[in-house]
Formats: sequence, structure tokens, C-alpha cells
Amino acid sequence: MDRLEYDDPILHPKEDEIAKLRNVKIYDGDAKSATFENGELIATSHRLVYVQSGSSHGLSLRLHYLVYVEEEKSSGFGFSRSKKLLLHLSEPLPGKPPGPVDRSSCSFIRLSFKDGYDSSFPNNLSAALQKKKWETAPITSTSLPEAPPLVQVKIQTGQQNKIFPYLSFPQLPGRQLRAGIVGIERQIQAKHKATDDSISLAFEDLNKLMSMAKDMVLLSKSISDKIKEKQGEISDDETVQFKSYLLSLGIDDPVTRDNSRSESQYHQNLARQISSALQDQIKEIGGMMTLPEAYCRVNRARGLELLSPEDMLKACQIMASLGLPVTLKVFDSGVKVLHLSTHNDQNIIKTTAEAIEESGSYTAEELAQVLGMSVLLAKERLLITEKAGRACRDDSIEGLRFYPNLLLEKN
Repeated sequence: MDRLEYDDPILHPKEDEIAKLRNVKIYDGDAKSATFENGELIATSHRLVYVQSGSSHGLSLRLHYLVYVEEEKSSGFGFSRSKKLLLHLSEPLPGKPPGPVDRSSCSFIRLSFKDGYDSSFPNNLSAALQKKKWETAPITSTSLPEAPPLVQVKIQTGQQNKIFPYLSFPQLPGRQLRAGIVGIERQIQAKHKATDDSISLAFEDLNKLMSMAKDMVLLSKSISDKIKEKQGEISDDETVQFKSYLLSLGIDDPVTRDNSRSESQYHQNLARQISSALQDQIKEIGGMMTLPEAYCRVNRARGLELLSPEDMLKACQIMASLGLPVTLKVFDSGVKVLHLSTHNDQNIIKTTAEAIEESGSYTAEELAQVLGMSVLLAKERLLITEKAGRACRDDSIEGLRFYPNLLLEKN
């Protein structure tokens, strides 16, 4: 209740009346008061004005203190039929005009309406909070120059009733902050603040990482070049392994739209860089790599300059026209792969047919294990070989198995 102030209950020309309600009681949080009972409440676009019955003075609560309005639902077990609203409040501003209470431990007040209120009243009040007319059409303060005679505020603490003067409202014995909606609201605010602090700290570290990323990649290339020259006592296997670790740190100067003059130039440069980055890796796994796997590897190498799937696909589609050693291939099933330009269908059919003849038969899983590739790519190789007439299938309950086409040999 320390947000309430003594005020003149006369409306200003810029002030719009929302509702006028009688027999209204004010609670300081959960504490009952015998002083603020059966008064008249006037809700306006700028404030809530409360006038005690038989008094010429009024109290007002400026709407800028209201955080939100909550209707209190009846539990169904009490005898009270009065409708109640909870007004959740922000902290009092410094220099606030005097009011009936100097200090309160509660962050909300409760309004009890003995005669009830129209169902549209809470919505109209919430709408006034959203419009914030007090910012666009402020009204001058009508606070009384002097406080009215000392008001004795009677507060029921649960065990006994105590009387406090309006300028010395001490902390009530045994009172705690409200643990319901207000407690949850404060916990959410505290979590949001902690999250904002964590994000700010994380981005500080991220900025430092971005500033050092290029230097780290250049350093890795320098070390790998020295290892390649076999300076020092290190075995060939360790050289290859350590070099792969260093080169996997990333691309030193990733292509971006900022350093390209046009969209077409961006995709052309991107295609060249993708081909250069993946050529050796595709060669190591048999000359073919699925497009999703290539996309993951490229983005891993680019670090913070991530590519969108659309840009990756457009760059791969123009590789063949640029004459790059890595090109895009689309199988009949719709599977998209990047493969070496020397790794054409004839070579695929020849090597796959030879592998089938040597083994006698293959499933996609078996061929994938032998060639060190994914099952999806192994199946596509078998299907291409079958389409060329170099293999035939046996589709049974045991699965799909491919055999050499003996009809070609019987010719």
C-alpha cells in the first residue's frame, strides 16, 4: 500500500473514466484493514481513485505502478461471495507524494468488491495499462499539499490486530512475501536475468574466439607443412594422423557474401572452395560422399561462417560447369552425392561388378563394409551395376542380394 498517495478525487480533462464501483475494500497484500472499507473506487485511464465513505479526501494509485491485473478465483469452500482483484505492483518511485502507508512489505494489493463488478472491468483496466495514456497525455499532480489528519490503519496479522500510524508502518511480525503468483513471477524474473548474464558472458568469449580463429588455422597449416617436410623424428603414420587433426581445424578464409560482388560470383567461389576442401576426403572414402555428409563437413570446416542448405546445393549444382574435380551426381532414387569427376558411372560399374564376381554375391550392407562407405551409397552402386546388366538381384525374405549376371558369360 506504499504506492498509494493522497489525492484530490476530481477527474482531469485529459482523464477518461473507465468504471465507478461502490463498497470496495482494500487489502495490503493478504492483510485485512478495518480502515479502507466500503469506499468508492473510480478507475480512470491514469489512476485508480479511492474515496472513503463520508470523507472529502481521496487516495490514488497511479497506473504506471501496475504490472498486471489478476482475478482471484473463489475456492468454493468459503462463505465470502465478494469478487476480488489482485493488483501486482512495481517498486515505489523515489520522491513519491505521501500516502496512508510509508512502507509496505507487499508487492500487491487486493481489491474486494462487495457488490461485484461488471465482467468487462478487468479487461478494460488491462487495456488502459497497455495504452499508457499517462505517457502521451500526462496530468499534473493533484496531491494534497498537506496530509490529512493522522489515519489509524488497523491490520489483522492472523494472531492479533495491531494499529499503526500511516507514517510508521513497520515490518509485520512473522510475515513473508507472497508465495503464489508473485513468488513464481519473481523466480521467472530471476531466471531471465541469470540467462541474460550468461548469454552476455558467452558472447564475450565468442568474440574472442572469432578474433583468433584465422590465426589458429594459419598456425595449423604452418605446423602441418613442417611435418610434411619430415623435420624431426616422427613416423609416417603419426605424421598423417597429426596432419589430419590440424587440417580439420577449418578453412582459413571462408567465402562469404560480403567479399563477393554478386550472387553468381559468390556461388562460383563457394563451389571452388567446397571442391578444394572435400577433394582429398572424398578420395579417401572411395570417391563418393552423400550431400548431407558433405554439408556437415563443410560447415564444420567453416567454423562460425555457416552455410545454408540452399547455398550449398546451388554451389554444388554449378561444379560441373566450372570443370571442378568434384561434381554433384543425382541417382535415379533421388539421392544426391558429391563424387570425383574421374569417378564416372563406368568406373563404378566396373569396380562393383568385379567385387561381386570375386565374392560371389553381395548385399548392400556387406559391400558397404568392404568398401568403407555408407549402406546408402553401396546400394546405389549395386543398382547402377544392375541397370547396366552386370549384376542381377535375388529379392527374398532374407533381403536383397546381388549376384553376377551369368547370362553375359554364357553368350
